[in-house]
Amino acid sequence: MMRDQIGETAGRLWTELGSREEIGLTQLPRVLKAKSDVTYQALGWLAREDKITYRTKAGKVFISLSEKEREHFKNHI
Repeated sequence: MMRDQIGETAGRLWTELGSREEIGLTQLPRVLKAKSDVTYQALGWLAREDKITYRTKAGKVFISLSEKEREHFKNHI
């Protein structure tokens, strides 16, 4: 089911972001080895839950975990 696939990808994205400082928006599908449409829906899922932050530098968008989520990640590894 598509919703399950998006949720699973959101979980993998959360974990990947927890282990990195940030990831470029366009790199997400490759890093997660997932289809672009599923990856960006998973990103939306995390954004809706206020788990990520966006930063723009030199016209490129970067994604990272919010401070609250980064602490949550550190406490659960």
